[in-house]
Amino acid sequence: MSKSSKCPMIHGAITSPNAGRTNQEWWPEQLNLGILHQHDQKSNPMDADFDYKKEFEKLDYFALKDDLNKLMTDSKDWWPADYGHYGSFFIRMTWHAAGTYRTGDGRGGGGTGSQRFAPTNSWPDNTNLDKARRLLWPIKKKYGNKISWADLFILTGNVAIESMGGKTFGFGGGRNDIWSPEEEINWGKEKTWLGNERYTEGRTLTYPLAAVQMGLIYVNPEGPDGNPDPKASAIDIRETFGRMAMNDEETVALTAGGHTFGKAHGAGDPALVGVEPEGAPIHQMGFGWKSNYKSGKGRDTITSGIEGAWTPNPTKWDNGYFDMLFGYEWELVKSPSGAYQWQPINPKEEDLAPDAEDSSIKVTTIMTTADMAMREDPEYCKISKRFQENPEEFQDAFARAWFKLLHRDMGPKCRYLGPEVPSEDLIWQDPIPSGDSNIDIEKIKELILESDLTISEMVETAWASASTFRNSDLRGGANGSRIRLEPQVNWEVNNSENLKRIISIYENIANESKSSIADVIVLAGSYAVEKAANSPVPFLAGRGDASEEQTDAESFAVLEPYADGFRNYKKDFVELRAEEMLLDKSQLLGLTASEMTVLLGGLRSLGIGDIGLGIFDENNTQLTNDFFDKILDTDIQWEKVGDELYEGRCLKTNSNYKATAVDLIFGSNSQLRAISEVYASDDSSSKFTQDFINVWVKVMNADRFDVT
Repeated sequence: MSKSSKCPMIHGAITSPNAGRTNQEWWPEQLNLGILHQHDQKSNPMDADFDYKKEFEKLDYFALKDDLNKLMTDSKDWWPADYGHYGSFFIRMTWHAAGTYRTGDGRGGGGTGSQRFAPTNSWPDNTNLDKARRLLWPIKKKYGNKISWADLFILTGNVAIESMGGKTFGFGGGRNDIWSPEEEINWGKEKTWLGNERYTEGRTLTYPLAAVQMGLIYVNPEGPDGNPDPKASAIDIRETFGRMAMNDEETVALTAGGHTFGKAHGAGDPALVGVEPEGAPIHQMGFGWKSNYKSGKGRDTITSGIEGAWTPNPTKWDNGYFDMLFGYEWELVKSPSGAYQWQPINPKEEDLAPDAEDSSIKVTTIMTTADMAMREDPEYCKISKRFQENPEEFQDAFARAWFKLLHRDMGPKCRYLGPEVPSEDLIWQDPIPSGDSNIDIEKIKELILESDLTISEMVETAWASASTFRNSDLRGGANGSRIRLEPQVNWEVNNSENLKRIISIYENIANESKSSIADVIVLAGSYAVEKAANSPVPFLAGRGDASEEQTDAESFAVLEPYADGFRNYKKDFVELRAEEMLLDKSQLLGLTASEMTVLLGGLRSLGIGDIGLGIFDENNTQLTNDFFDKILDTDIQWEKVGDELYEGRCLKTNSNYKATAVDLIFGSNSQLRAISEVYASDDSSSKFTQDFINVWVKVMNADRFDVT
């Protein structure tokens, strides 16, 4: 059909951003409730009863490892392996899958196979990893549903290290794949790749971000914003790796161990490299970064812009990284791509690296500015020197740090699958002793009843304990009863003086009933709901109590809520809207919009709300839908009286009410109002009660991986 004869048409559906204006574009401040409905059955091609754990148990694990090992040296013409070995390429793929993890909100990491999707599949730091994933496809195809992409990405890195003589600490499978991008993760507000609008005055990185620029995994290897200053780079490295759960020793071990292998790629002009996979034309079939520089592959590859190997033996585990780092003075130069890098002054013949394609050709090794930080920063230098002098200690430190990098977002050890799960318990796994599932529940209820604790006190304590759970990295929750330990017992949101009084009562009940404090906390809250609802609330016993020795207090500090809309709490210095933070917490708890709505409304009816905000009935002993009645009552006129604070006056009764933006959003937001109307309806009383109980139990048991 000629252009002149084509009929003007638009899409009936908004199939791409250019097809039509979305609601979010019309009203950019509107809550994005879509993050609560990701990764549901509609986007999942697997059957509803698909059980990955059962499929993994059918896997011939060591046959898979053998196939991966063979792949390492099976160089393909369409993307040849440097030095004839793909090991370093796959290590980078694995590292960049797991390395997006951040402690602030537990998001990112390699636990979902998300590197297949935007935006990370197209980040500048992941240039050419589309080829690594495509190299794995024949193996994934062979083993099918018995190995997830997420597990395959991680295991491949382990095999790569082992194939080059390195040691690994172990591997735990069990990562379920997602089937669409993780839309909930805020990677930063920058609108350009490698943009940097994430630091405040004094170069403080915006919480909870960890990477220094948009599209990077960690730090800029050339130095902060491209400034080749090793000491300044060390500051960025320490903050970024710290926000990814790594201390100084782990940081040095990972940096040196990872750069023992392979090379960086900056063979020519980066302007000759095409667009990333998500922006590439359809006929490239998911490949991006098509290069017009010479062959575009092998020794002609352009990735980071830095060019060269770190060690003389880039396919062998050794101490070459430290020997080179401390064996020479280094000069600042630029790569063929124009990137800042460092090269040794007058290197010996034996300290030259082979060319990526022809081992008879020798080339100089390099260090990045980030590598030079391992020498120039006093603390990093001290650790690096120790590792150089003690190779076995270095190898063990790397193996442990690598294992932590790959498993930090997997939750408790009981989730790990496979024959190579290490037996040693590690404190960052948040170990919890086994509990007793055969406790006398009725006796505990009698003791709770005798305690004279109020329904609100029991409900809020159980909520405070269980709602620390994060579905992102599967940390927190009621199991372990860490609410009685530092730092949780003294968190501002927990009203520590009253909490300690309640915990003391629960400890006595636990001692008398020979049960765990964790079970008593949850049972008391559930018993309170049961009384208030006049309906049974299921309870699953068997929680254990963690000790101080089993708890890394510093690592648990990141679980402290800056805001908890379910309790109408928000720290004074937090600038984000409280209703946005409610949405964020709900997503971390794995709640849908309906579950969030009924849970908050029910908690308000039971007296859960800071200084009475959002509590519209003085009778806090009954579970009712009164919250929704008031929020939807058109006779109540609301006025703003402070920062996110509102007062309402009923025109009929002259009654006054106080609420926050978190409360009013359930009458203001059209989607949440629609859900609230369901629970406020005259014929929905039993539905409201049962739905509240269901979501209450869901939160209380969210961390029970020992039984689910």
